[in-house]
Amino acid sequence: MSRSLFLPFFLVVVAAAEWYAFQAVRTLVQGVSPGARRTTVALYWLVTALVWGLGIWAMSNRRAHASYKAYLGGLLLAVIAAKMVVIVPLLLEDVVRVGRWAARLIGRPSGSGSGTAISRSEFLSKVALVAGAVPFVALLWGMFKGRTDYTVKRVTLRFPNLPASFDGFKMLQISDLHTGSFQSKEPLRRAVALINEQAADLVFMTGDLVNNYATEVEEHIDTLAGIRSARPIYSILGNHDYSDYVDWSKEGGQAAKDANLARIKANHAKIGWELLLDEARTVEHNGEKISIIGVQNWGAKGFAQYGNLAKAHAAADPTTPFKVLLSHDPSHWDAQVHQYEDIDLMLAGHTHGMQFGVNLPFLKWSPVQYAYKQWAGLYQRGRQHLYVNTGLGFLGYPGRVGFLPEITVFELRRG
Repeated sequence: MSRSLFLPFFLVVVAAAEWYAFQAVRTLVQGVSPGARRTTVALYWLVTALVWGLGIWAMSNRRAHASYKAYLGGLLLAVIAAKMVVIVPLLLEDVVRVGRWAARLIGRPSGSGSGTAISRSEFLSKVALVAGAVPFVALLWGMFKGRTDYTVKRVTLRFPNLPASFDGFKMLQISDLHTGSFQSKEPLRRAVALINEQAADLVFMTGDLVNNYATEVEEHIDTLAGIRSARPIYSILGNHDYSDYVDWSKEGGQAAKDANLARIKANHAKIGWELLLDEARTVEHNGEKISIIGVQNWGAKGFAQYGNLAKAHAAADPTTPFKVLLSHDPSHWDAQVHQYEDIDLMLAGHTHGMQFGVNLPFLKWSPVQYAYKQWAGLYQRGRQHLYVNTGLGFLGYPGRVGFLPEITVFELRRG
């Protein structure tokens, strides 16, 4: 579907969901007094208008406080998701009714009287509202609990060409901090403490330190500087770090944008991270070496392509038998990385798992999978591996459901 058609289609679906949700509520109260029914109807539309009004205001008001914008937008999202679920059983019921009406027209009565139909309507209305409550409650939980419910994922990776000294070596990845979305320092302090508990041999941050502005991270510099590592902590830039989503014509033009990017790069250094800009570094352990390659953001899905993989790869020591690539966007893997067969492992982020989905051992689903072939977890093609970290922070919807904020610990094994 083209972008020009998506918005009208979305608005039609939302309007239908609103109408069906109202019909479900009205059906449930049809047995109460007329005064109670009128009160219920008035409250329903009053709350609906209030949620929509505040949500639209939050998303369109540039001066609104970031936390208000996030929570009001998140509440609107929860309401829309709930009503989208409500529409399903009621729409199916209407399809059945149309089928029975058509059958009567051609002289084939289909069965039950009006009393049964009313009973069915009441039952389906209850089912629809209960079903709609599931995403509503889940999204509210994600806003108040899930967004900072940090989880450590442990991944063992085996490579026959791994230097023997690196057998058992532990690497830790964080990604997509989006520090501008945090309203206090406490969550990242907990995250840093959990990172330090892992006692990793090497730590990476794979992009999106901020949402847009360099200033967003500055109150968290001391906290992030607390990540302990005996070796340099390597970082790269993500798409948001270039602040391409800001209208800089209203904020000083290209010079201001360039200054913002320079300040973001400087903040990496203030934290104590070594920012790789199409560069490579050699890591030595007990006399043997591996290469770490870091590229600027490069995306194949309409995002900016700042990175130069050829330049970064050429900078790596050609004698190292094992190479790790840090690249923010997982679409880079299919688009370019397969051309470099000596890259053994690529670490990416970017997708967030869309911060919503089903994440079970036997079932993984998120809407983001319809946009990205590789979107969460481990992938393999031949001898090459890709891991997509679902991120430590959040953006847009101020919560996480299913795909919780992630700290990934890789144990490298030879074999």
